[in-house]
Amino acid sequence: MTDDPQAFRRALSSFATGVAVVTARDAHGEPIGITINSFNSVSLDPPLVLWSVAKDTGNYDSFVSAEHFAVNVLGKDQKNLCDRFAQTGESSLEVQVFTEGTHGVPVLAEYAACFECRTEHLYDGGDHTIIVGRVLAFEDHETDPLIFYRGRFRS
Repeated sequence: MTDDPQAFRRALSSFATGVAVVTARDAHGEPIGITINSFNSVSLDPPLVLWSVAKDTGNYDSFVSAEHFAVNVLGKDQKNLCDRFAQTGESSLEVQVFTEGTHGVPVLAEYAACFECRTEHLYDGGDHTIIVGRVLAFEDHETDPLIFYRGRFRS
């Protein structure tokens, strides 16, 4: 049954995902962020990851044109950051929330893991664009991640 979007969404929610904030710089060099749960590894050699951004997202053009970005995997106690960057129109990063990483990409000050990337490929994915990034640097703080499952946050 593929003609029922709500049923499709419910079925997809049976797959538990982590939650991350992707950070980049917009065309004016301002740091921006967006909450995602569409993050996957693609390849170990070369090191590639992917995420997707909805085409109707406010900063869509900035994310698909960014040469570099960071995927900041949120820790179990960072739901506040998840909520903040999931809100429409709330994508700017305050200076105290991030540090500057490789190639000037903003990186959250705290995270469970972080992957700093260079955009490698863009693919059309229906109402989303799939962004594949080559990992240039990463760090793992070995803390428990924020988990989203069946429409709720879990730990």
